[in-house]
Amino acid sequence: MTEILNPHDADLEEVVLGACLLETAAMALVADKLRAEMFYEQNNCEIYSVLLAMYHTGRSIDIITVKNELAARGKLEAVGGPFRLTQLTSRVASSAHLEQHAAILRGMYVRREAIIGMHRLLAAASDETIDIADTLVELHNLADHLEGEAAFADYLRDMDRLMLDTLKLMDARVANNLNGVTGIPTGLAELDRLTAGWQPGELVIIAARPSVGKTAFGLHLALTAGLAGRHVVVYSLEMQGEQLGDRWITAAAADINASHMRTGLMTADEQQQALEAARKLARLPVYVDDNPKMGMDHIRSSARLLKSKGLCDVLIIDYLQLCEVGSGQKNRNREQEVAEASRKAKIMAKELNIPVILLCQLNRDCEGRGDHQPALSDLRESGAIEQDADLVMLLYRPAVYGIPTERKSKYPSEGLGVIIVAKNRNGETGDVYFEHNASMTKIGEYVPPMEWMMRNAR
Repeated sequence: MTEILNPHDADLEEVVLGACLLETAAMALVADKLRAEMFYEQNNCEIYSVLLAMYHTGRSIDIITVKNELAARGKLEAVGGPFRLTQLTSRVASSAHLEQHAAILRGMYVRREAIIGMHRLLAAASDETIDIADTLVELHNLADHLEGEAAFADYLRDMDRLMLDTLKLMDARVANNLNGVTGIPTGLAELDRLTAGWQPGELVIIAARPSVGKTAFGLHLALTAGLAGRHVVVYSLEMQGEQLGDRWITAAAADINASHMRTGLMTADEQQQALEAARKLARLPVYVDDNPKMGMDHIRSSARLLKSKGLCDVLIIDYLQLCEVGSGQKNRNREQEVAEASRKAKIMAKELNIPVILLCQLNRDCEGRGDHQPALSDLRESGAIEQDADLVMLLYRPAVYGIPTERKSKYPSEGLGVIIVAKNRNGETGDVYFEHNASMTKIGEYVPPMEWMMRNAR
């Protein structure tokens, strides 16, 4: 029974230690795969701890040097003395198959961690004094811990393999591009040109001041991706799912007054339009999680599960400053919290190989400028956001500030929105203009009014 609850192999541990004592190149093969606590037998754990410390400090490793180090630490007799070290080297002829042996030991460690963690969770789930939400968070954390410990992916590639992988990606782009769009379409031709669509592994920041329309723009992106057949997951920390549903129905319907939708004062025609729009939207592969207390760890766990089922091609998170980090670290300021959330979002994009679109608030600095136009420096609470992002887009609507004409284009500001692509790690920056209705529920390509075009054609 003890063997089942504590899977281990003392003989295999000794073979690994013997190989490390016997050959100078052996530690290089296992140092990044095994930690001391992964050895079940305490004396083996002590010996490997010394081997690891000596390896990382560049000291030579053999029976004599390890014996002296153990003696200096007062651990020599506890591990069985010099005779035990000699015994270990007699267990193995060479370091052949050492990496496979290390993988087996690591797997046993992960199994032990899983057994211990699940027993702890079982006890917590049975204890009615413990909030079940806290237990579920611990469950997510345990799954992340175990998956991290079990990861054997080799990220080191030589140029031959890297070039093959790069050419394979190039071929996929050529085969799948649609008018130059190789990623997930944005719904705006100029934005597609600048970005080639949302790309796998990229963190996209969409930032704006309150009431400028970052949620509305995020919903437009979700709807566009869903209509393109991509699986979209929206994590909404600010608004309830039904509120998002209202906006999507209003966007998809031909002619529904947004205030009528909100107040319930709808005409029979508007109700019929809403019903038809809802039927169309219901078929889209879009998912919404509106848990107001979710953090990046919850989002990551949820997204990984959906990705494993083929149900997650792009994430949209609304919005960064509301995300709970959940790291448990104390005495950290808000900037550090936001920086960690931003970093986790970038890691998630790379890990899942999908675009992560993260909505973000800007600080008040742009309010003091004459035209109120935002800049990268306005990213609220953390410069780490700009650092982590592959793309940073700042939303700007001059009409919100009573400005009649947009400064650069000279377009009339009524119904005009500007996407300022302020950072693009893999492409161009620039301004993209879009058109919207008064309620910001419908977003599309901008076409200047006829009178403006006639006036400027002279």
